[in-house]
Amino acid sequence: MQPHARLSQISVSLLFIAVTYAISMPNTWAQAKVTSEKVAISQQPLDVWADVASLWQRIVLALPMVSLGLLFFVICYLLAKPLSTLLVRPIGYVSQSQLIKLVTRRTISLLIILLGLYVFLRFAGLSEFAIAIVSGTGVMGLILGFAFRDIAENFISSLLLSVQKPFKIDDVIEVQGQLGIVKQVTARATTLVDFDGNHIQIPNATIYKNIIRNLTANPKMRGKFIIGIGYDSSILDAQQLATKVLASQPTILQDPEPQVLVDELGSSTVNLKVYFWINAQQYSLLKVSSMLMRLIMREFEKNNISMPDDAREIIFPQGVPVHQIPSVPDEQSTLATPSSQTLLENKTATIERDSTEDEHLEDLSSDTHDIRQQAKQARDPEQGQNIL
Repeated sequence: MQPHARLSQISVSLLFIAVTYAISMPNTWAQAKVTSEKVAISQQPLDVWADVASLWQRIVLALPMVSLGLLFFVICYLLAKPLSTLLVRPIGYVSQSQLIKLVTRRTISLLIILLGLYVFLRFAGLSEFAIAIVSGTGVMGLILGFAFRDIAENFISSLLLSVQKPFKIDDVIEVQGQLGIVKQVTARATTLVDFDGNHIQIPNATIYKNIIRNLTANPKMRGKFIIGIGYDSSILDAQQLATKVLASQPTILQDPEPQVLVDELGSSTVNLKVYFWINAQQYSLLKVSSMLMRLIMREFEKNNISMPDDAREIIFPQGVPVHQIPSVPDEQSTLATPSSQTLLENKTATIERDSTEDEHLEDLSSDTHDIRQQAKQARDPEQGQNIL
């Protein structure tokens, strides 16, 4: 055979081997891949069981510490209430506020329980989780503080009111123009009963931040009113007569002494202002003022102290026409018209009747007791524990 023919046969053989190898390569790669996956699958159960065994070993090793932490948490939970009650007891020597004691006791109980939870998490190996809980509690408290700012403000104000006690139950106070008797003070608001029998609820924050006028702290209360006399009357005589009336009344306190002073020079009258003091727990200021005005007015009339009306000026642009009507005596009208003597007698009798004092007919007692009784009989508009 020629060399060229032999070389051609060798080349064809090599090409056939190359093509055959190329065709068989994907199957080889696929078989290798399947083999590796079989090996991984066969090793995977071994890895899972190894992890489970490792986890169980760690649990067994940590079980004593977890049990100790759990025991400490249970002890803290059970001792939270008695320990807080014991620790709050010294507060009773400083403040008698039940709200302060309640809030302090609950705060101490919560701190003891949180301490037990923190120690349990530390013993369980969850230190980072324990720190996260403590941090999250602080952040959550800050968020809730902003969200419920008004509620928190009222609650803190109720704490301050229960400690400082600017008033007590059944006191007569005035806050922001609202006058009434204190019926109830809860953690949210203070309930007043005004002298019309209405219940008024005022938030504690509003009461704490505003001016409180307590009318019961001092049983003595001053009353005043104005009475005008004519310019033709003696001011000194009028003052002496009014002072005499004030001194003769047992309901008027003489210490501080009553006063009658010139208050203003009006258009047609000299205005006298009468000042007097009473015991507001026994007598009503409105009733005593009414009685004094009546007695002083009648005393002025008996002593010819004029009390003219305010001067008024009426303008008639067209003038005032005057027509003279001839008088015709009428016998019946003359008989029906009372004489001046009769009018004077009637006026004198009226003055004497108004000047007399009848303790049985004139009730000067305070209305506060009646309002308090109505407040006790009425339904509470807000359900809550009274903190005062």
